[in-house]
Parts: sequence; C-alpha cells; structure tokens
Amino acid sequence: MAIGVTENTFQLNIVSAEGPLFSGPAHALAVSGSDGELGIRPGHSPLLSRLKPGVASFVTDLKDPEEILYISGGIVEVQPNVVTVLADTAMHGKDIDQARADEARRAAEENINKHADDVNFAIAEMDLAKAMAQLRAVELTQKQMRR
Repeated sequence: MAIGVTENTFQLNIVSAEGPLFSGPAHALAVSGSDGELGIRPGHSPLLSRLKPGVASFVTDLKDPEEILYISGGIVEVQPNVVTVLADTAMHGKDIDQARADEARRAAEENINKHADDVNFAIAEMDLAKAMAQLRAVELTQKQMRR
C-alpha cells in the first residue's frame, strides 16, 4: 500500500480501547472507511467517518516505510491540523499471530457456510472481515521486513 506523501505533517493520534498506539507528526494516513478507502494528508478537509475492519498505514518519517496497523473498526476524525483514529481494537502488524488469524478466518468461513439463513451469518461475516484484515496486516508487514 503506497501512500503519497509531502514534507508537511499533521498531528496523528491513534487510540484503541486498550490504550494509545501512536501520537505524533505524520505525513499521511490511509484507513478503511465505511464508504471506501480514505487517504489523508496535511490540509485534508474536515471529516468524520466510521471505520470498517481493515489495514491502516501511516508515514511518520520520509526515510522509513509506512507503519502498518490492523484496525477492527471505529471512527476517524479529521480536523485542520489533527487526525484522530478511535479504534475498537488495533494492533501493529508485527504483533498479530498469523496462525491464530488464519484459524479465525477458517472458523468464520465455516460458520458462514453453516448458517446462511440466520442471525449468526452477520456475526460470522464480521468475524471473517476482521480475520482477513489481520492477515492482510501480517502480509504487508512481512513484505516490508523482506525489503
């Protein structure tokens, strides 16, 4: 996931229910909004959007690769000089247990196939989205480490 960056920065705060994950200047942020992918750079118009399970990436140093996070959902608020991500759950890609995420994906797929007609389908579908987002965060993090 390549993010276009400039030398300008904005204050980025990423917080989850477990506590803060990042607070500092950032050149760019990419997150999965409920209506599509959002790319945020300095000077972005004010915005408030729900987040769906996905990967968030942000650039804090122009010389380093972007940082990768898994976000289970939440809200992003963009103000003129401050962007705040309030995540339900968030983890650095390097901290995700790939085997556990893969097992969660398999279990969710099995539940979807078994319960296509009841309320559990929506829960299984959300579980699948979260597991797939975790696996994507792991994949992107591993690609960076190989560079």
